[in-house]
Amino acid sequence: MAMPASGADNQPALNAVCVAASVAASVAVGDGRDSAIARGSPAQAMARTAGFADIDWSSAWFSQFAARGARWQRAAQAGATALLAEMNADALQCGHLTGRGARLSFIAQHELPSGATYEAHIAATGCVPTRHNLHDFFNALSWFQFPRIKAALSARGTAAIDALGVGPTRGSTRDALTVFDENAVLFACSDRALAAALRAFDWRELFVARRDAWGAQCEVRCFGHALLEKLVAPYKACTAHAWIVEVPAAYFASDVAARDAWLDDAVSRALLTAGELTGRVFAPLPVLGIPGWWPANDAPSFYDDQSVFRAGRRAERPRSRDGKIAASKAGQAVAALPATAGEGEESPDSTGQGDG
Repeated sequence: MAMPASGADNQPALNAVCVAASVAASVAVGDGRDSAIARGSPAQAMARTAGFADIDWSSAWFSQFAARGARWQRAAQAGATALLAEMNADALQCGHLTGRGARLSFIAQHELPSGATYEAHIAATGCVPTRHNLHDFFNALSWFQFPRIKAALSARGTAAIDALGVGPTRGSTRDALTVFDENAVLFACSDRALAAALRAFDWRELFVARRDAWGAQCEVRCFGHALLEKLVAPYKACTAHAWIVEVPAAYFASDVAARDAWLDDAVSRALLTAGELTGRVFAPLPVLGIPGWWPANDAPSFYDDQSVFRAGRRAERPRSRDGKIAASKAGQAVAALPATAGEGEESPDSTGQGDG
């Protein structure tokens, strides 16, 4: 079904059209967007076969989504029509906007007009094409948990398409935006030494020596919907792309809702004002290593697995003319080079394929 052109004057009517069309739809079909689940390991195969009933909202990575997510889960198990109706009821109540100011709503995937692209349709109408699967379920949840970040990603992605068109390559900024949307976590920290440990792949410092800092000086919020999909069937090598956010110490005295709102505002503004983005803005973070997120990581030996907790590439220490490490630098920590998305030697499970 063709959608009317977007604009401030016709937006309420447009939103009503999107909602009505969504409730009438019962099955969402694919559009070629990648599932963003890397092929290969048995654990990843399990993630691909998991369903709505397998979501455990008591898991640390899902807890921030649990209140709305559990209600949506029940609707999803009733069918696509029920889930879209639940999503759109929430969208009407919340009034969130997409990247170009259109009211957020959801339509079945098969209602995307022929020839329209996913990003352009959201920008023009506010209607998010949605398949009846875990991937798009978590994508929709992210629109409610961090609406400004999602809108910022949409705005920048659409601007890049407007400037460069849709071609065989995306360009570095669109690649980075896709990685963020699919596989990012927000690493909020008030102590720069913790961010330095993450960038330096110093897992012992970050997860063992500074374990008491978690929840008091640093924490992680899951964002990427492909990452959330994989965590329905978690496995040790599951690795996120961490976007580091420096927060004030007072941040940790606030409740969860206030912290999420702070992150939503700060990160969305950073995304909108940043120049060209590349994969080097991220640092790989093995999710099951986060203290309190996986029972086995209570034992320090959990982090001995170098197939997951890798050393990464590190900068060379300055050397004197005879090749020896300069004495004045010998006591300084060696900083890691920033992570590049998709470099297998640094991230055992980098996921950044596909849109949506």
